[in-house]
Amino acid sequence: MPFLHKNLASGRWHALSLLEQMGNIGGEILRAEREEGKDQKMFLGAVARALELFDLTLDDPRWKGRRLEIGRAKEVFLDAVFGGKEYKSFLKDLTRYFEQFAYAARLHR
Repeated sequence: MPFLHKNLASGRWHALSLLEQMGNIGGEILRAEREEGKDQKMFLGAVARALELFDLTLDDPRWKGRRLEIGRAKEVFLDAVFGGKEYKSFLKDLTRYFEQFAYAARLHR
């Protein structure tokens, strides 16, 4: 399957810090939240991009000791996408969680 984020998948993603990676995932989650219940095509596109970024992050060898945490965040994201049945999660809550990474990444530049 071709990458949606071709530039990032070619290695640029692994040059970003964990804060930057998680903040970028949060950007896609925000896009999904904005389109949820409005534009299904845009919603599904944002979900697919977020999942790809989660996978790129999980594949980053620097975060070997953080894979459980990152994987759990992906699991909660998927729960929110499918209605929050397992964890009662909602995209708006995940957006608030992930935006903290984006703020922290800006502070550490």
